[in-house]
Amino acid sequence: MYIQNPGSLTAMSQQNNLIKVRGEGEVTVQPDTASVNLGVVTDSKELIEAQQQNSMNANKVIDSLIRSGVNRNQIQTFDYRIEPVYDYDQGSQIFRGYKITHILQVKIEDLTIIGKVVDTAVQNGANYAANVQFTTRYKESYYQQALSIALNNASSKAKTISNTLRVSLNPTPIRVIEGVDIVQPYEIQQFALAKGISNTPIQPGELIIKANVSADYNYHPMGG
Repeated sequence: MYIQNPGSLTAMSQQNNLIKVRGEGEVTVQPDTASVNLGVVTDSKELIEAQQQNSMNANKVIDSLIRSGVNRNQIQTFDYRIEPVYDYDQGSQIFRGYKITHILQVKIEDLTIIGKVVDTAVQNGANYAANVQFTTRYKESYYQQALSIALNNASSKAKTISNTLRVSLNPTPIRVIEGVDIVQPYEIQQFALAKGISNTPIQPGELIIKANVSADYNYHPMGG
């Protein structure tokens, strides 16, 4: 005769009487920080000439950004490339010159001056602008809020399922797995540049911070 260990029966019961749910939480916030890539692209037949011209224009852009209110430590080189440029004629490669690209990543904490920063850079030699991104310095705090909403959402789903099945739910989950946090920023990939045009309209929009969890709840028959 085989007698099953009561502890094993309890474990099997808990494993079988299981409700698995997924909870989602979302918080919409106003961004407080922005970044934009601004750069100087120079073409020339002579490499040294191209380097000197590019360096002079890049320094002019940096100085103008600082004068417009950007801190120097918020300006850093994002990309610097020297590339030979070729034309192709009937399968033949013809050397045309060099292209030097110097891209700066500029972080801006005063969102009211974003348009001014872009315009100032263009007026002082920048001929490349892209990847305007908005974010928040308090992402972790907002994520905690979204996580709390996700847990409450999972609990609500588990209660709905148990009420529908007419079973008694243990309100404390036996297992919770945190998902990957997601921030959906408002982003502008590229926009037109025109020297002499001021007040470029760049709107910060809103950030959506998401959290999700997977939760397991035990239940038992009513009166059980």
